Amino acid sequence: MKLWIYIFFGLFCLSIQAQTDLDLAESYYDKGQFRKALHLYKKLQSTQPNNSKYSFKLIKILQELEQFKSADSLIISQLNRTKNPQLLVEMGYNYQLQNQLEAAQDYYSQALNRARETPAYSYSIALKFEECSLIDQAIEVYKLAIESTQNNSYEYRLAGLYAIKQDLENMFLSYLNFTAFNPNYNNQILQLFSDYISDDASSEYNRLLKKIILKKLQTSVNIYWNQMLSWLYVQEKDYNKALLQEKAIFRRDRNSLQGIIEVALLAKGAKSYEVTSDAFTFIIEQSQEPKLILEANRQLLVLEVMRFDAPEYKRIASDYKALLELYGVNDNSIELQLSYVEFLAFHYNKKDTAISFLKQNIKSNMSKFALARLKLKLADILLTQEQFNRALVFYTQVHSQIKNSTLAQEARFKAAKTSFYKGDFDWAESQLKVLKSSTSQLIANDALDLQLLITDHKFGDSLQTPLKLYAKADFLNFQNKPKESLKVLDTLITVHSTNPIVDQALMLQAQILESEEDHKAAAEKYHIVIQDFSQEILADDAYFALAELYRTVLNDSSKAQSYYEKIIFEYQDSIHAVDSKKQYRRLKSQSENTLNTNL
Repeated sequence: MKLWIYIFFGLFCLSIQAQTDLDLAESYYDKGQFRKALHLYKKLQSTQPNNSKYSFKLIKILQELEQFKSADSLIISQLNRTKNPQLLVEMGYNYQLQNQLEAAQDYYSQALNRARETPAYSYSIALKFEECSLIDQAIEVYKLAIESTQNNSYEYRLAGLYAIKQDLENMFLSYLNFTAFNPNYNNQILQLFSDYISDDASSEYNRLLKKIILKKLQTSVNIYWNQMLSWLYVQEKDYNKALLQEKAIFRRDRNSLQGIIEVALLAKGAKSYEVTSDAFTFIIEQSQEPKLILEANRQLLVLEVMRFDAPEYKRIASDYKALLELYGVNDNSIELQLSYVEFLAFHYNKKDTAISFLKQNIKSNMSKFALARLKLKLADILLTQEQFNRALVFYTQVHSQIKNSTLAQEARFKAAKTSFYKGDFDWAESQLKVLKSSTSQLIANDALDLQLLITDHKFGDSLQTPLKLYAKADFLNFQNKPKESLKVLDTLITVHSTNPIVDQALMLQAQILESEEDHKAAAEKYHIVIQDFSQEILADDAYFALAELYRTVLNDSSKAQSYYEKIIFEYQDSIHAVDSKKQYRRLKSQSENTLNTNL
């Protein structure tokens, strides 16, 4: 029994010693202390001669030390022992390092033949070629493997190698071939493509990708290629062509209208209203789901108000009523009810009718969450009419009736904002402090911003005039009175030019101007914030807003890139840092790709 114990502990100690030697050897290698590493790896290999990890490391060390003959002998001995085809690549590379290119090519050819004869070896051989930076040979092995095994997983490795060679056409093709059979990777590949593809349909990369997809569509029945073409058209903001592809996909696979819905909403956001209308009409014609048909009809009514300068308000109101009669007042029609109220109050100028409709429906037999949404909308409308106390009653009811929900937190924030508009800054501040820990990050951030605004500016003026002017301007903006709001802010900035709230006023002016699509004027306001308040808390917000403005609207990628860069290097703690890095990398990649194309 004692003998077995001694044997066990002996083996255990040897194992610990071997691990210690390996850790030390790797440390020496990483530090470039190759002679020390060589001694330890020889020791390790002598104890485990069949451990390929030690053998390949020894080969690399000998090559670093330019002991090519010793490396040659080690490779041959290992080849005789194991027949590992990766050693053929190592032998060729050892000759290449000695500039004996003919001998090197001979061994590379032997490795390629092994891959051809035994496809199971392909992956390991290709990896060894990659490790030695022999990209062309690795590509050839992967192509052989795909041809002989029909395993499309190799396409992913192949695409990466083409990217290294800047062979974009074959890179696109290999990634597409891979994703066609591995759809779970689709989002990852599309994210990669977005670094090359822009909204310019005439750019080289867009034309290249389109050519590949169209060629595939001629020979393949896989709807994946239609989906890819639709995606490309969306990037180019050609929503009409994207919709045509989505219709073709649906006619071949009638399981889902999701692609049509996505294009419809994207087109709506881009103000391509004809395409949006076409898409929702198609959904109504093809869908068998009552909820989806109802939503498509609702979207079409919303669209009519957006599309035309003088919508037929009376007829639209009649259409809303017809849908409500058809689908009833219930939980399923809640979006329709809210949409109808929005139309009445903020487009048809019939707020009293909207209020009557809401008061009647909050008495109906719906879920408490549906009723809470109606009450929230009722409070919003009452607030626009400056009925502050009545609005507060309904906001408070929503908060108390569905506690701990996101909707309740939204109601509480709106109640605090109402008190802010009234000039009751202390009560608003107390409510906002609670909301800072809201489960909704958006509400928590908004609450923190408003609380800081109040805390930082309620002192210094016994009458709190600057803060009251700001609150008035903010309320006018809420009432959709942008011109009046801008005038109040101009007064604040002029009369109280030295007050710390001026940068907040400038930011609000810029945001209002953006919403009014006066983008150049908005940019000027952001520039003033940057120039005059670079050390204040809103500087990074102004930089980010400018960057987004130049990237998305003013079409000046160079300026956008410079503002993102400013945030990355000078405002590293900014909440915009992550998004700035992402957009900066994307713009820089596109810029480099364009430069390479021109060269």
